[in-house]
Amino acid sequence: MEAVNDLDELEKRSIYLIREAVAEFKKPAVMWSTGKDSSVCLWLCKKAFFGKIPFPVLHIDTGCKFPQIYEYRDRIAKEWGLDLIVAKNEEALKNGMGPDKGRDVCCTALKTDMLKKVIEENGFDAIFVSIRRDEHGIRAKERYFSPRDREFHWQHKNQPAEAWDLFEHVFKEASHVRVHPILHWTELDCWRYVKREKMPWNPLYSAAFVKQQFGWEHKRFRSLGCQPCTVPIDSDASTIDEIIEELKTTKVSERSGRAQDKEREYAMQKLRSLGYM
Repeated sequence: MEAVNDLDELEKRSIYLIREAVAEFKKPAVMWSTGKDSSVCLWLCKKAFFGKIPFPVLHIDTGCKFPQIYEYRDRIAKEWGLDLIVAKNEEALKNGMGPDKGRDVCCTALKTDMLKKVIEENGFDAIFVSIRRDEHGIRAKERYFSPRDREFHWQHKNQPAEAWDLFEHVFKEASHVRVHPILHWTELDCWRYVKREKMPWNPLYSAAFVKQQFGWEHKRFRSLGCQPCTVPIDSDASTIDEIIEELKTTKVSERSGRAQDKEREYAMQKLRSLGYM
């Protein structure tokens, strides 16, 4: 019998969480940005239900993404037969909303407000989100099942207790619950899993692709966000093996290229408390 490795254990726990949530909630959906984490979460949802995701896949389109993100999103959605919902705050964009208005204001209008609207319009009571505890200090405070109140706020000081595999599912005052299937994973875990599963991955993570597309030498993206607020890191890693080897030794934080994470930590906590992912 083949020995169970650490990726098997990570996968097993994540699939258990996904199935537990689907059994308990009436109308779930899964968030997908096309980045490595949300793509791993999507893949786990596929495996949990034998190749077909039985609930909608939600993409919040700020209108500021890299063209390559849209290309990748549409290709994978077609190949995997996803029930894809693209939510975009057309009114805010028409009125000139963008990063120049301030990052907090922009993220609230184009991400948080749009997410609130699509949840309310569709009646989703659970949203799978692919955050990880190691990604940011604020996210380390999260639980696997994390309620949002009627105003969609996250009460980080009042989180449910989670012991062993016992999770609270009933939150009477919640508008919905965020479910975090890969909360216990690391960045390196995700890339090792992508390699093992032979998953497709967004080419913006590859230095060779970035050079081809933008003409930039020794650069690649390590975390994907809106184009005006995301910069590449110094890197020559182009293949998945090279990315994995780089991550084993790098001292650079994963989200160093994301503008929101250059702000003070309490600013991210404020955004998350208002409904930001």
